Amino acid sequence: MDINHLSLETLAEKIKSKDIKPSEVVEAYLERIKTIDPEIGSFLLVNEEEALRNARELDERQAADDMEGELFGIPMGIKDNIVTKDVVTTAASRMLEDFVPIYDATVMEKLYKENPVLLGKLNLDEFAMGGSNENSYFKEVKNPWNTKKVPGGSSGGSAAAVAAGFVPFALGSDTGGSIRQPASYCGIVGMKPTYGRVSRYGLIAFASSLDCIGPMTRNVRDNAKILEIIAGSNLKDSTTMPDVSSDFLSTIDRDIKGMKIAIPKEFVDGATDEVKSSILKAKEVYESLGAVVEEVSLKKTKYIVSAYFIISSSEASANLARFDGIRYGYQAEGVDNLEDLYRKTRSEGFGSEVKRRILLGTFVLSAGHFDAHYLRAQKLRTIITQDMNEVLSEYDLIMGPTTPSVAYDLGSKLDNPLDMYLDDVLTASSNLTGMPAISIPAGLNKEGMPIGLQLIGKHFDEATIYNAAYQFEKKVNLHEALKALSLEGK
Repeated sequence: MDINHLSLETLAEKIKSKDIKPSEVVEAYLERIKTIDPEIGSFLLVNEEEALRNARELDERQAADDMEGELFGIPMGIKDNIVTKDVVTTAASRMLEDFVPIYDATVMEKLYKENPVLLGKLNLDEFAMGGSNENSYFKEVKNPWNTKKVPGGSSGGSAAAVAAGFVPFALGSDTGGSIRQPASYCGIVGMKPTYGRVSRYGLIAFASSLDCIGPMTRNVRDNAKILEIIAGSNLKDSTTMPDVSSDFLSTIDRDIKGMKIAIPKEFVDGATDEVKSSILKAKEVYESLGAVVEEVSLKKTKYIVSAYFIISSSEASANLARFDGIRYGYQAEGVDNLEDLYRKTRSEGFGSEVKRRILLGTFVLSAGHFDAHYLRAQKLRTIITQDMNEVLSEYDLIMGPTTPSVAYDLGSKLDNPLDMYLDDVLTASSNLTGMPAISIPAGLNKEGMPIGLQLIGKHFDEATIYNAAYQFEKKVNLHEALKALSLEGK
């Protein structure tokens, strides 16, 4: 039995039927992590001793037919900007290298009620700022498909861990595409839910009006299951929406005949020929399933990256002001006064990409520049939202590539951050608008690297996205081909 590539759903069934013990599952995943992850770098912390102890306790409960919880005995990995009580949470930064939270994020509380087993914390771009997972203070992450390529970012550790068979599911966070872009690069499924669908309480903030926590899995049904578990309102988080249905699986297999899907020509025009070809093939698949797929125009697409980086950098500047060397986190030594403490702590504790965004945000928010840049970006945000709402008033979904190209070589964009920023052109719109969006595997390029298909839906209509994604997955069955290819022979 290839435990490491069983779906979450199948794994849960085998544990509940007592075909396999939770400890056997956890041991299989830990062994694979120990063998392969030194080459990949997806884990910052492997919680081996605690994971095995928890799994053996679940063995006893399994023997006693006490198997409460939909994730009973299922291993998981969590992006290291989601706080975990008594487990080091670093945000991949020197600033929080030794930070041990005293509480769990809301998503962790919800997951723990279902009795999974935490295997460890996953690597990311420092404070979730980056698109390649090369900005971690500790180590870079490599793509399991080709270790000379980036896995995407900032949730590159989560994507790589799922793709490599280290965990059946992981949580990531998405501020401008940080779940979907690495999901695309690593050939897995990544969902950025509607803003307010999942509580951000316990997520180390990058940009508060854009950040979303979401699931990363190897197939669509597993993804829907995890979102059902972590979704819901939270009194500690005023941005969550009460009384919104989180039932996605009951409608996931319905017929999509007559569903209307829009393809913005601006989304496809900037993509490489291989990506473009893959999306056109996906269009044919949806038409064969009875959907109506038509080309539309989203004229405000050209403003997305500019608006996103001004707003996100401004919010990052404000959010990261708390890391000052006084209350918690890294503190510089050999300082002469308070101002020197601030300067040295922040200079030494933050990496270059984080400092770049803090400086940009501070400049944008400064007197004399606020109206010209930040206020204008917020107006553009409204215009972009109106543009997308207009299309979605006539169509059920918007479809296009997740990224303009496949995963690129490690180090190839580190000296040109603007080029890396432009990779967010197709994903950042759903963060600016708060709309849900998913990336699913759509094909492979000639080098065998995955290509992602993105589906964007109306606010709180993840059910339609999952329905369309699942029907595509069943028809193409690409996730099985990708599973077979991933780290074959290792």
